[in-house]
Amino acid sequence: MAKRSENSPLLGGDSLIYNSKPKSNVRKNISYILNVVTLITIAVLLFHHPSKPETPQVKPHGKKNIIMMVTDGMGPASLSAARSFRQLRDKLPIDDTLVIDKYLIGSSRTRSSSSLITDSAAGATAFACGLKSYNGAIGVDPDKTPCGTILEALKLQGYMTGLVVTTRITDATPAAFSAHVDYRFQEDLIAQHQLGEYPLGRVVDLILGGGRCHFVPASNGGCRADGRDLVKEAVKNGWSYAGDRSQFDQLHGGENVSLPLLGLLANHDIPYDIDRQSEEFPSLAEQVKVALTALEEATKDSDQGFFLLIEGSRIDHAGHHNDPAAQVREVLAYDNAFKEVIDFIESTDVETVAISTSDHETGGLVTARQVSESYPDYLWYPQVLLNSTHSGEYLTRKIYTQKVKSGTKFADFIKQEILEKDMGITDYTEDEVKQIALKSSQPDALLYFLNNMISYRAQIGWTTHGHSAVDVNIYAHTNSPALLHKLKSRTAYDGLTGNHENIEIGAFMETITGSNLNKVTEMIRKMTHSPRDKSDLSTDEYHANVDYL
Repeated sequence: MAKRSENSPLLGGDSLIYNSKPKSNVRKNISYILNVVTLITIAVLLFHHPSKPETPQVKPHGKKNIIMMVTDGMGPASLSAARSFRQLRDKLPIDDTLVIDKYLIGSSRTRSSSSLITDSAAGATAFACGLKSYNGAIGVDPDKTPCGTILEALKLQGYMTGLVVTTRITDATPAAFSAHVDYRFQEDLIAQHQLGEYPLGRVVDLILGGGRCHFVPASNGGCRADGRDLVKEAVKNGWSYAGDRSQFDQLHGGENVSLPLLGLLANHDIPYDIDRQSEEFPSLAEQVKVALTALEEATKDSDQGFFLLIEGSRIDHAGHHNDPAAQVREVLAYDNAFKEVIDFIESTDVETVAISTSDHETGGLVTARQVSESYPDYLWYPQVLLNSTHSGEYLTRKIYTQKVKSGTKFADFIKQEILEKDMGITDYTEDEVKQIALKSSQPDALLYFLNNMISYRAQIGWTTHGHSAVDVNIYAHTNSPALLHKLKSRTAYDGLTGNHENIEIGAFMETITGSNLNKVTEMIRKMTHSPRDKSDLSTDEYHANVDYL
């Protein structure tokens, strides 16, 4: 047989130069080929190093927007209850979730420097200053030294800043980012700091929430002890002002805003969403939309973006009151606001990140309750919450107001107007009616009794009227690959995936923005922040003032 040429193609590939072999020696040829292929493969693996995908790097001083969101008092059970309530109310399938559910990335430990159970002041100071402090502390460290906040640091870097809440703007969470006082009850002084009456001058560009009381004197319907009218002073100093729904609507969704803006939309807190009349008060989502639109417009030609604090404030109050009907609706109102933020992030070309978490859980809520001595049924009834159309806070006021009126038979009013119409309860007992009448002059006792009637029938359990030490969830979203990579890091003080101390959230914001909170601390160290000496207060007055909500 003729021999194959040395240069003949082998198996259809390029020719191999090797010693002539008889064609009949097939096994040797195949063995040789396999050896060559193996050697080539090994060489490729040893000497060819494919380039790894480049890790996206955060540019700390690049233009970006930071949106810090706080669900005051919302623990995991609050979210679970609201989700089930919404599925029932809107006839949704069991796999339907809230918007915020889709952005869960980790959890946070919440202790303060003085207790395993934090209050809102210490919790917010942990976010704002990146350090632990004592319960009641507003932007000060455990030694009562003012600590620089992320809002202040970013303002000094050229960011625009804003605060949007549903409680008083002088309350713990917004105060901890924008003021420095030893105790949270110093709300008159907090209001002054927020308007720029302290060493850094004005650092807040947009304020939306309640709390007009601490900006105006008693003679004008407020509660300031010094008689000053800070609203008039602010307008004189160049602030634009919105004091009611009509003036809020004139902002045209944020397109007609002149910064700085002071929006004090209620004398105290904005009503619970379950009680809120839309013609009188905007929703949290409406306030957020105004803030985002206004701040985006204000920074469109700037080298820096904005920092915005958003708080779903009254989730906490519903927990303190053990009011499940109010709380599930507060959580849903926050979820609507969260969606506004997500939509904004998806629409902007500016690198933006939103972080949402809670300062603590309130009420020790569980979606279960044993209502008899026998082994419990595995049930809870969101329908009971749906039937209830007002908060216990609202109903307590309504009952008290009716009691001082004449004409209507009080027991019939309780049965027909309060229990049947407002609370949706038809299986009430005569003893419950009697108890409501007896407690009608004791607002706290009446509030708790009414809310317990709802909780008992819904088989919702509460363990406290205060806070708990349970870990709370962290949610986040960004349009930036670099920030997303950073968020997903499990390293302490670097990313937010997994379980973290609450101070790591503050440290994360400091890192990604290239801020230096220590430098800010040095600038404000000697400012006025203490109340008159504690010895000047009676014991009763002091403890009445230190109200840890």
